[in-house]
This record gives sequence, structure tokens and C-alpha cells, in this order.
Amino acid sequence: MSAERTLPPHTLRAAVSNRRMNRRAWLVTGLLVLFQIINFADKAVLGLVADSAMRDLKLTAGEFGFIGSAFFFLFAIAAVLVGFLAGKVPTRWILLAMGISWAVLQFPMLFGGGAAILLVTRILLGGAEGPATPITLQHVHGWFSAKERGLPSSMVAVGSTLGPIIAAPVLAAIIAHPDLGWRWAFGFLGIVGLVWSVLWFLMGREGPHSHTAKKTRAAAGPAAEASDADAADADARPAKEAASITERADMLKLVPIRAVLGSKMFIVAVLAGAGCFWTQGFLTTWSPKYLAAVVSLPPATIGLVSTFPWILGALALLVLGYSSRFLMRRGVTVRWALGALFGATLLVSGICFLVLPNVSGGVAVAVMTVGAGLAMIYPLAPTAVAFCVGSKQRAAIMATLTGLASIGGVVAPAMVGALMDKSGYIPAPKGVRESAEMAARLADGMNSSFGSIGLYLVVVGIICVLFLNPDRTASSLQKKFVFNG
Repeated sequence: MSAERTLPPHTLRAAVSNRRMNRRAWLVTGLLVLFQIINFADKAVLGLVADSAMRDLKLTAGEFGFIGSAFFFLFAIAAVLVGFLAGKVPTRWILLAMGISWAVLQFPMLFGGGAAILLVTRILLGGAEGPATPITLQHVHGWFSAKERGLPSSMVAVGSTLGPIIAAPVLAAIIAHPDLGWRWAFGFLGIVGLVWSVLWFLMGREGPHSHTAKKTRAAAGPAAEASDADAADADARPAKEAASITERADMLKLVPIRAVLGSKMFIVAVLAGAGCFWTQGFLTTWSPKYLAAVVSLPPATIGLVSTFPWILGALALLVLGYSSRFLMRRGVTVRWALGALFGATLLVSGICFLVLPNVSGGVAVAVMTVGAGLAMIYPLAPTAVAFCVGSKQRAAIMATLTGLASIGGVVAPAMVGALMDKSGYIPAPKGVRESAEMAARLADGMNSSFGSIGLYLVVVGIICVLFLNPDRTASSLQKKFVFNG
């Protein structure tokens, strides 16, 4: 009984020690992990079908790259609009609507859609998936207190990297199967999306810490009452009493959204996020093609090797998530416990991309894995930025950040495809193996893009270490718009 009284509620450690789970909180977390797995599997499928789709639909590299970029055309708009809507509507229903939309939009390609249908469905799918990361983070935060959100947030973030890891070998097998083919890769994802939507409808709920669940706080027990008492005490204290914003994150008052969006910290986070989305755009559209033509991997191996950056990204998210949680529990500010770690990781990623054009074979696979994998840590950016505002404004801020950062995802596929076209690359006809000359031209185009993104990531990584500071931003906003009110 003593362990039950002393361990913080809603933690995995407490659940194990007490031999009983906060079943609903962790069940919802698990469903949101699955949600993110499906989200990123939907993104990865285009790269896996690249060869087959380009040949069957008679698309050039530039045209296919444009379709890859089209995924992000509505991504930003939808992310921002839904983010603001989430401040008023329970996120449970937003997540359900997204899940159903993702599933339905996969089926037109299964039933024989051409290039135009592929373009339209990718645009609409991007709009439906734009709000995914900020809304899942907002929802899972509603199930855990401020100091205990590190683990579930990291788990949800890891789901975004597990999608391609799990999907790549499964979808590659479907594509290679003589009785199925590349169109069934879309159909399979549609079926999985429908199953998840049914499960979420039956089991998804709003958490006791959600801003839409105020009336349930009295029923949440002593922990909720203590939290309310802490909040009341905090209102009477100066904003700069605690150096780390984690001490008062759930007690922050509303501030003008425009002030947050215009802050140095937010602008830095957008620039860094754009670099992360560039890498995602490359991995989901062109990575399998790079492994096939430049590294000369056999088709059976490409699906496996394509998962390596995502595996490393999952590990990086877990390590950084636990490191930041460890540091913040010991009073280290969010700037150093999260912002600086995020920036330093992007710096290493950029160095790898700068090296990539100068290596080949297995070394190229290793360098690409490290460079792209370390750039898969985007969810840490909205997590850090979310500390500077209260719960009612977090979804809007995280969604706006995601929407603006997704410009990197728009640029990447089209940029790489255009550079490949510029180098003289022409896709081989169906059934014909890529020639050495065309593989070299493809490599020239891709290497040009690697140099550009490498330099960009190095610069934004340094800037993040210096300026990604939610603690200072939160204190400044509260002092300016609340205490001087």
C-alpha cells in the first residue's frame, strides 16, 4: 500500500508496482501508437510502389516526385485548421474522422485508379493526415499529468517511426506477390485503417487532464485536487520563481496566439521541423529508388533496408525522450533537456548528409541510415514548443508548427525528382533493368539534394541549440500578457 501512495499516478512504474494498470490511459496510448504507425505506413507506401507505379502509369521522375510532394499540398492548411478546432472539440472525434478518411482514400488505387486519381488521393490523404501528430500528442497529454507525459509522448512519437518499419516488409511482400501487386498495397492499408477506426470508436475516450473534461476533475480523486491546489498557489507566485517551465506548464494562462507564432523560439522550431519533413519526404518517396539504383540492392532486400532509418529514428526518439525526462525531473530546463538535445541531433544528421555524396555501397547505406534516422525526431519539436502555452492552446500551436514545417515535405520529393531530371535520368521501361549510365545520373541528382539538405540541417541544428527555449518564451509571454495584463 505504501508504494501505491508514494508512486506518481498514471505512470507505468506505478502500474507495475501496484499490480494494476490505469487501463484506459495506457489502452488509449496503445491505440494512438497504432494510429501513428498507420499514418506513416500511408506515407511510406508511395516510395515502395515507385518502380511499379512509374512504369505502369508511365510517369517520369519529375512527375512522380510531384505526386510525392502533392501529399503536403493540404497538409499545412488542414493541420492549422484542425489544430484550432481541437481547442473546442473533443479530440476523440477528430481522431476518428481522420482514421476513417485515411482508410477510404486508399481504395480508389486498389480499384484501378490512374495517375490523376493517385495525385488527387495523395493530396486529400495529406490533408487528412496533416493534423495527426499534434492531435495525437494533445490527446495523450489529456491522460497524464505534466511531469508524466514524457513516456507516453515518446511512445506515440515512436509510432511514427514504427509505421515504415512494420509496413515496409509487409507491403513489399504484397507488391511482389504475383496475385496481388502494387495496387493491393493501398488496399491493405485501407482495410487496416477501417479496423483501427472501429476499435477507436469502441474504446477511445477523453482523458481527465483534457481541457474538454473539466467536469470530471472532481471525480479524478486526490491527485486532481492536489493539482488544482498547486495551480491556485502558483497563480499567486511570480512567473520567474521556477527556472523550468515544467513546474507550471499546466497552470499557464491564455496568451495571444499571434505572440507565440511570432516568437523567436517558434520560428526556429519551424525551420528545424522543415528539415525533418524534408527527410521524411525523401524517405517516403525516393529512398527505395536510391537503394535499388545507386546502392544496387536486390528487390528482396530493399524493403528490409528501407526500414533501417526508421528503426534508428525510433531508437533516437526513445533515447532523447528518456534523457529529457530524466533531466527535467532533476530540474533542468526544457531548453537544455529537450531543445538543445533536439538541435544537436539535427546537427549530426546534417553532417551525415554532407558526407553521403562521397561514399558508396554499404557505407552509403550506413551513412544514409544515420543521417535520415536522426532527422526522424520531429515530434520533439512540437513537444518542446507545447511547454510555452496552456492546455487549451497547445493543439493550435503544435498544429500550426506542423503545418508550417511540412513545407519541407512539399519541397523534398519534387526537388529530388527535378534534380534527377536535370541530370538526364530517364526511368527504364517496364521489365527492363536500370542501366549503369542511368543509375549514375540518378545518383548525381540525388547527391545534389543531399548536399543542400546537409548544410541546412547543420545550420538549423546550431540555431536550435542556441534559441529553442520554451522556458524563456513562456515566462516572457506570461509576464507580458498576464501579469501586466
